Amino acid sequence: MAADDVVVNLIGVNDFHGRVNADTTKWATTVESLRNASPTDTDVFVGAGDLIGASEFTSSVQNDQPTIDVLNAVGLDASAVGNHEFDRGWADLRDRVVNNRTNASWQYLGANVYQKGTLNPVLPEYAEFDAQGIKVAVIGAVTEETPSLVTPAGVADLDFGDPVLAVDRVAKRLSDGDAANGEADVIVATFHSGAAHGQGSDYAKEAALAGEFQRMASLPDSVDAIFNGHTHQVYAWDAPKPGGGTRPILQTGEYAANVGQIQLTVDPATGEVKSYQAKNHARAATADLSNPVVAQVDSVVKAAQAKAAEIGNQPIGKLTADVTRAYSGVDASGKPVEDRGAESTLGDLVANALRDGVPAEIADPDIGIVNPGGLRADLLFKGDPAANPANTDGVITYGEANNVLPFVNNVWTVELTGAQLRKVLEQQWQPAGTQRPYLNLGLSDNVEVTQDPSKPAGSRITSVRINDEWLDDKKSYTVSTFSFLGTGGDNFTAFKDGKAKDTGLVDRDVWVKYLRDHPVTPDFARQQVEVRNLKDRKVTMGEKVRATVSGLDMTSNGAPKNTTVEVVRVRKDKRKVIKTVKVTNGEAKVNFAAPAGTAIELVAQPSGTTITRELRKTRPNIKQVRVFPKVVKANKTRPRVKVVVKANNEGKVAGRVKVVIQGKGVKRKAFGELTKVKGKPRSKVNVRLPRLPKPGAYTVRVKYLGNNKYNPQKKNYNLRVTRR
Repeated sequence: MAADDVVVNLIGVNDFHGRVNADTTKWATTVESLRNASPTDTDVFVGAGDLIGASEFTSSVQNDQPTIDVLNAVGLDASAVGNHEFDRGWADLRDRVVNNRTNASWQYLGANVYQKGTLNPVLPEYAEFDAQGIKVAVIGAVTEETPSLVTPAGVADLDFGDPVLAVDRVAKRLSDGDAANGEADVIVATFHSGAAHGQGSDYAKEAALAGEFQRMASLPDSVDAIFNGHTHQVYAWDAPKPGGGTRPILQTGEYAANVGQIQLTVDPATGEVKSYQAKNHARAATADLSNPVVAQVDSVVKAAQAKAAEIGNQPIGKLTADVTRAYSGVDASGKPVEDRGAESTLGDLVANALRDGVPAEIADPDIGIVNPGGLRADLLFKGDPAANPANTDGVITYGEANNVLPFVNNVWTVELTGAQLRKVLEQQWQPAGTQRPYLNLGLSDNVEVTQDPSKPAGSRITSVRINDEWLDDKKSYTVSTFSFLGTGGDNFTAFKDGKAKDTGLVDRDVWVKYLRDHPVTPDFARQQVEVRNLKDRKVTMGEKVRATVSGLDMTSNGAPKNTTVEVVRVRKDKRKVIKTVKVTNGEAKVNFAAPAGTAIELVAQPSGTTITRELRKTRPNIKQVRVFPKVVKANKTRPRVKVVVKANNEGKVAGRVKVVIQGKGVKRKAFGELTKVKGKPRSKVNVRLPRLPKPGAYTVRVKYLGNNKYNPQKKNYNLRVTRR
């Protein structure tokens, strides 16, 4: 580094989500250490959104004021808005959170957040800072998906444009040489948007996926560094510039687990970035309370904890084991990574609470539905008596319950037809280009869904059962859900096709009451399972079934690995296991001949996940009716009728055949028992008839009488009897 080079020290945070707890001072210690380690006093502290909202109880109980105070104390300079900054609506963000920067002292940026029907930004597009003579501009933007991620009424006065195009527009203006419209030596973009995956992936893989992250590659060369957020991933990658060379792109993960740092070595004469370093630093193991900034943060945290403890420390329920969100692998620090594309014990439990928690005088919901992003903490069996003597093992406190559902949504009921409800379930597969391609809805335990993701969009939900009955497309169902989903949040727009009613109940209150009234045990039986090559509703008795069942294992804490799938025959409410199939990595290939009965169940053990199909009889095909000998003589020949019956499901038909011959005032009948033809999917019988007294035309009526698998079937044959 030349003597006159300037190192611009960029410190980053994203998706803090109101984590005001025992770790906050450790995070502040890390921030301060990166400031003090900077070769020159050129720090710019940059946020990438979702600093407030979806917060822990300590912060949320005071509308995130403790979080604002913490970020003021550590000296946050500027941040892109995130979708959660709009959780309480634009008016709350503008008038309370920002309030002309008399509350949140940093600059909230939104280059792509416009007044409705215009291209006039309602927030500053960028903030500018001086780093020892280097002009540093920070441009902020939020994902265009924001209206689908918050209650739409709260942002009804706003439009959200393409964030990459907005940053591109501002960056070009700041580097066009026209001082009248603002100029910058170094340009930093901060997006509340990012790569779908971090740990275990790389820039090339993520940039190959269509979406906002991919389009960031097109930003002009004048953009020197990029901060990301929203997807809660951890990465620090080298991103190619359009004109050659690379620039850093970084995201810190979530919940103050890391602090990001990008150091740009800049030639002050030209403003050129000569080199850079980018890294995520894990939160410090201990807090340095001798640092005055950290001490101030500690004061804020303790005051917030004391306030929250007045309510939050109260026990309100009990649980026997962890009930958690779904997880997939761990990040670089070893922390489990939440998987919103998988079913969870917590999601299904909250759906039960929404179904059962609405008083009968208000509504009688058929089912509950929960979006995975609405769940922000787990219910853990292990207590914390050191912090709260009442919080022993198996106790749920008010604060812990609130941390699960921190958004304070109203509970809505939405009347949907079966067809509309099926569409809601189809919308779990999100629109192309969204950063989470699949969002697994939590469903109450009276719902059973099978799906086949290999099918075309709109036809992936292959069956739905509610209260042991098939979904009726024309019937109306009452769904209890969050107001966020009821207004079409998370791209579940089919909810808006129904008839919505605000119950006036708050989700937190319904949830807390449910936990008071219901001791909690995790239920590892899935409500949604992937199934291929299985009839959608009914299986024909005798049919050979060759189905693949996958995704049987939950990934919530404590979820068992299923070892077998039992094929269970249901007959008059009695169940019998007729076959057991091995499960490998959550998948089983199930082959069996459908038995006689009312239903067949595929039951994964030990979770108890169940797939149901009704059994139905089929009409076999009377393939052949022939009379021997060819010449039948009156009063002499006893004709023999050969009957061949073939099943249309490859099974072999058993049972009796009745043959009636009638004509010339004569009627005769006889019976025979079918026998199976070896090596062939058919059965046959030879029925001997009595002699016929008169010559002439006769009708031979053959009837298969049916059995517990097959319905009766008929076929006629014309016979002529000769005199001699």
